[in-house]
Formats: sequence, C-alpha cells, structure tokens
Amino acid sequence: MELIQNTPALSAYLVADEVIDHGHPLVRETSARLAAQAADSYAYARLAFEFVRDTIPHSQDSGDPRVTWRASDVLEQGTGICYAKSHALAALLRAEDIPTGLCYQRLAADDGAGHVVHGLVAVRFNGAWHRQDPRGNRSGVDARFSLDGERLAFVPDPESSELDYPDLYAEPHPVVLSALKAAPDRPHLWKTLPTAL
Repeated sequence: MELIQNTPALSAYLVADEVIDHGHPLVRETSARLAAQAADSYAYARLAFEFVRDTIPHSQDSGDPRVTWRASDVLEQGTGICYAKSHALAALLRAEDIPTGLCYQRLAADDGAGHVVHGLVAVRFNGAWHRQDPRGNRSGVDARFSLDGERLAFVPDPESSELDYPDLYAEPHPVVLSALKAAPDRPHLWKTLPTAL
C-alpha cells in the first residue's frame, strides 16, 4: 500500500507538539540512552521500536486503567494503548531526526461487535515510508521492526470490512486525540474508541 502524506512537507513529520513532545526532558533522556547503543539511525529506530513495543505494556493487555496520550506521559507512566504507544515511538524517532508519521487501520473489535481504529506509525528511510506497529506482542500478535516488508500486529481482512487507511498524519488524527483526552479511564475509553476516520 502506498502511504499518502497528509502534509506535503517532510519537515512536518519531525515537529514537536503537545502530543509528540520530543523536546521533553524524559523523551530526550530516553532517546539519548537508546542512541548510545546504536551504530546508525536504522539501528536506533529498531531499538526505539523494541523499547516501546516491549517495555511499555499495552494497557488493555496489562489491565492498567490509566489513559495516556502525550508521549512523555507514556514514557513516565509506562502504559498506553496503541495510539499512545505510537505517539511515544514517534517522539523518540523524531528526537533523533527520523521523519515519523501516524497512520491507522480499521479493524474488527476484539468482542466482534463493530470496528475500532488502530494506531501505528510509519518511518521514512531510503526515500520511502515503512509502517511499524509498536502495540506490543501477545498470543497471535508478532509485530517486528522491518524496512523490508511489513511485520505488523494485524493484517486487515477486507471481507470483515477491515482496512488500512493510506493517509499518513504528522499529528494525531483529531478523532483519536479527542477520544483519548475525554476518557477518564481505559474502561471508558474502550467504549468510546473511534470506529472509523
């Protein structure tokens, strides 16, 4: 699938904002610690991906009721759903000047009742965008960092009305951000997750 930049300027995918706050001291400290272990930007991107995927539990999987949405809060509290984990990874990558966008899928809900929007990121390497899913692995989910073919957590099934959205956003989609900010806890968020973009 060809990703379509929602914002034409590549520089937009390096910007810090309220959500992807890569100027925050905790984001800078974390990125510096990871960068010290990496030989190049590709190795850094892989380390940052694995750090977010493996050391920050998906709050639904872990049963954590807290809702995070700002990248620095995800790192500080060590929890988040797919959107929040994507924000944290985007901040870590942008902190090291790796263009990173946010992208989404529409998937069948876990309970089989309707659909939900799932969040992931895309990184820019070698003149192309490559989607990565830092959601966190579990039984039946084996996402990996890859620039040579996608290794995502989920592959949409068109017969179930699932799909990949081709748009690549420099900032979180407003529908996603509104749901995160309005939720007092994860159980409430789970009932109000966006069903489409």
